[in-house]
Amino acid sequence: MCVEGTPPPSSRLTRRGVLAGAAALAGTMTVATTAIGPAAAADSEVEVDGRAGHDGRTERGGSLLIQGGTLLDPATGEVVEDAVVLIVDGTVRAAGRQGSVTFPRGVEVLDAHGRWIVPGLIDAHIHLSTAAEARDAVLRGATSARSGSTSFYQDIAVRELACHSPAFAPRLTAAGVFVTPDLGDTVLADPDLTPLARLKDGVRSAEALRRVVEVNLARGADVIKTRVNERAGLPEQDPLAQVYSHEQLSEIVAAARRRGKGVLCHSYSEQGCHDAVTAGIRSLEHGAFVGERTLREMRRRGTYFTPTLTAIAGLAESADPVLAERGRTYLPVLKRAVLAAYELGVPLAAGTDSSGGTVRPIGREVELMRAAGLPALDAIRTATTGAARLLGLERTAGRLARGFAGDALLVDGDPLADVTVLKQPVRVVRAGIAV
Repeated sequence: MCVEGTPPPSSRLTRRGVLAGAAALAGTMTVATTAIGPAAAADSEVEVDGRAGHDGRTERGGSLLIQGGTLLDPATGEVVEDAVVLIVDGTVRAAGRQGSVTFPRGVEVLDAHGRWIVPGLIDAHIHLSTAAEARDAVLRGATSARSGSTSFYQDIAVRELACHSPAFAPRLTAAGVFVTPDLGDTVLADPDLTPLARLKDGVRSAEALRRVVEVNLARGADVIKTRVNERAGLPEQDPLAQVYSHEQLSEIVAAARRRGKGVLCHSYSEQGCHDAVTAGIRSLEHGAFVGERTLREMRRRGTYFTPTLTAIAGLAESADPVLAERGRTYLPVLKRAVLAAYELGVPLAAGTDSSGGTVRPIGREVELMRAAGLPALDAIRTATTGAARLLGLERTAGRLARGFAGDALLVDGDPLADVTVLKQPVRVVRAGIAV
């Protein structure tokens, strides 16, 4: 087999070139070069999840005082009226009632009187392949996100863009390319993937599965994305048909774990969900027909559930009759699964599964979590503190407290009374920069 005879990929020799190529595909090179200059562009390490990279760099944020308004802390549910949030160099220095926070003269002030101040939201499943999509995600309230994969490593370039120019992109956890039986043109994403084009049965053998994981990690992916079922968004596919076995999924998980990385898994059928969870995935994506036995296993293991209700609701509005019927059938089933998961104590994370140039507001996913039966505060937590824990950002995102990232939304109304206000933020602040 060609895969077996090919040496492991080298991140040192090719990663910079892959980043540059992905940036060009994403349409980000002009923006990134303008923002960071030639010297910084030559750095070989990139910002990961808002934490310092291997060379110690962090996001290049701004300084801002958000003054007035009502501040919500999703972690505690505490509400502070007439609040101020002081952000210095992209990080919250203080947050509390007006008069309790001292701030330097001359700092830029954003007036929030009459509005609510909430942390920037987190989209835990989104596909960002262009600079325009990344910018749109921020404007729609997603200041942090986790990629659900891209075809040519564009998400790794978007992550770099977010580091140097945070107003242009959410803080991103990158997944690289999809571990799927048929890579299609993705074999052209990296020379180390091209031997897989010769495989008669596609990416199914243990060696081939390990190869895609290894190439992803060598190119700087933060997580690995795979599937257990076919797609719901393609009318010719059967979302309940299983494409990987428990053994194959276990091989993917083991390869990722050897490098300390988790796996998110596209899934629909109950058997597929159960195989994925027992194989050791970190989060179950979609999962419309997940059953109680699997939910209990998820609670035991701490496996997250990212239901992407927004995407399934979008199917119901499709012009294609097969997809529309699929969406109408799946959405109520998925809502019941979300409520069952919540009642059992399975951790939930909000994700829109936006792709193809259309970025849906993460506030819509919160709205659907609420419609599934979650209390308003817990629905908000799926896009703040809950999603932050999934992404390893529990000390970075999801709250506006000292030491956290200076990401905030101003909304017209009380989200605890009406979560739909989160769908249309009046202003977005990303790393202390009013976008």
